[in-house]
Amino acid sequence: MEDLIRLKQLASEEEANLLDKAFSEVYPWYSSRDYFMDCLEENRQGKRVTLLAFYGEKLAGCCHLLLHSEYPYFRARKIPEINDLNVFPEFRRRKIASKLFDELERIVSRNYPSIGLGVGLYKDYGNAQRMYGKRGYVMDGQGLTYKNQPVQGGENVSAMMSC
Repeated sequence: MEDLIRLKQLASEEEANLLDKAFSEVYPWYSSRDYFMDCLEENRQGKRVTLLAFYGEKLAGCCHLLLHSEYPYFRARKIPEINDLNVFPEFRRRKIASKLFDELERIVSRNYPSIGLGVGLYKDYGNAQRMYGKRGYVMDGQGLTYKNQPVQGGENVSAMMSC
């Protein structure tokens, strides 16, 4: 099964358009706004690594590595951040996410002593939360953040999505 998985770094406008089209078809909440074109530019500038995952010949998902995280705790410590892991539902449970993580961890290990990630707290992130724990990721002890700002005790936060 793992020999069917192929990873490739985002390198062309065609690949950015492929991601945009696939996300539009798979996720009803997704609206482009040139997101993957912006990711392509950041890949070219060396600010981000975006890996596309293919299962056989089909695009199965992607994941990003932000070399300069916006999360203050990571930024202050120069910790790169794994960001926005997405494996399309039809390709889940095939070790694609693990292969993406293996490669991003390998990339980071060449120049950095550690790597970080953020994860949502509601049910949709349950599989990711379990995978991260199994891989040895632990909370940083900084508490909950919302839009890269600490949430204070008793404060309410809500996620807003626009499509």
